[in-house]
Amino acid sequence: MNEKTLRKPNESEQPLKDGALPGLSPESKKDPFQKVLKRLGRDLATLSRMLEEMPYDSFSVGRVNFEILRVLEERSNGEQVLLAARRLRHGLAGHVVVKRLQDPVRFELRQRLVEEVQLAFRLHHPVIAQVHHLRVLEKVPYVIMEHVDGPRLDSLISAAAMLDRALPVPFVLYLASEVADALHYAHTLTEEEGGRPLGLIHRDVSPRNIRVDKKTGAVKLTDFGAAFSKRVGREETPGRLLKGDLLYASPEYLLGAEMDARSDIFSLGLVLLEALTNRNLFNVEDSQPVSESATKGSATADETPSLPLVRMITLAEQYTAQDVERAVADLPEGLQAILRRALARSPADRYATAGEMRSELHAQLVALAPGYGRKEAAEEVARLFAEASTRRDVAELVEGGIYPAGLDAHERVPGSDARRV
Repeated sequence: MNEKTLRKPNESEQPLKDGALPGLSPESKKDPFQKVLKRLGRDLATLSRMLEEMPYDSFSVGRVNFEILRVLEERSNGEQVLLAARRLRHGLAGHVVVKRLQDPVRFELRQRLVEEVQLAFRLHHPVIAQVHHLRVLEKVPYVIMEHVDGPRLDSLISAAAMLDRALPVPFVLYLASEVADALHYAHTLTEEEGGRPLGLIHRDVSPRNIRVDKKTGAVKLTDFGAAFSKRVGREETPGRLLKGDLLYASPEYLLGAEMDARSDIFSLGLVLLEALTNRNLFNVEDSQPVSESATKGSATADETPSLPLVRMITLAEQYTAQDVERAVADLPEGLQAILRRALARSPADRYATAGEMRSELHAQLVALAPGYGRKEAAEEVARLFAEASTRRDVAELVEGGIYPAGLDAHERVPGSDARRV
């Protein structure tokens, strides 16, 4: 199988060479029957190669079979996010997402992976994508999660940018308030016994981990794989290994300082800013040299960041309230106030809880667009991609399978593979 599949063939499953059937010697090839066997051998070799190149595989968990359909995302740390069909004995049961993780080679890393999934199992909220199973196949762990039939926020931001605009403010407020509600739930989750707070921090609140269902308009926060918990016995990430998309990391996370749930509030502020302006606070041109502390730091990134890690650390050290003011200058005052507070350098100056941020986001939404909800969000997603499809001769979105059905055929010149310009 190619690298996008779940299972590599063992030696007994390798493609057969032409005529390489057991008991077929060169001397016997003169026999007409042996010629038939030789041709059969070639046919089997072709079939074997076809099977090897098929872009899916399957596995089972109990009585449920999962058939991999295609790769949704490949991350720089070797993780794959795959779309799979979940099938029961009585028929098709829908789609799920399968996240193929790196094989943790040390015991503490394996224990941490199990704990991450155990934490994710505990999360039951309408805006959090549910984790169903952890399965290990040939020493490679796979996490089976709820599938959201809709685009990621980074695709929505990119589609709007293709049209030379930002996402509509009501849509962004609705989306951000939903995510803030999910974060407040996760942050306040307690242990089943004793009721002690788990101290859960998502640590990867980013546009790639926020989806909108294209049919219902429901928002889902996904992937708690980088989540951190302060509960006793939790295995720590070794050697200051920074996980997630660091372009949306809080200063305290990048600098190795103590952090709490307010780190996620900062990340949500960065997501909100980018959705409203198509700009990230840290994604800036900066000709100044990186700081000495950044070059001496022991931190490493689990994924290749959009900017070099030393540059990210320098920006986290040097950014000021004036940088935030410049970034929000063109927004309405109510949104400016929310972003100033969410993006404050000191956690003490941010919202105390994600619930508090949610309340202000929702108040802004009600004042601007009373009654805005899932129906309006779904209509916005459909409208955005229908309009963006007219610009596909200029740019394509990284995420596939999100344009309205039938547009590809409409855009192609009859009798050729070229798109109309």
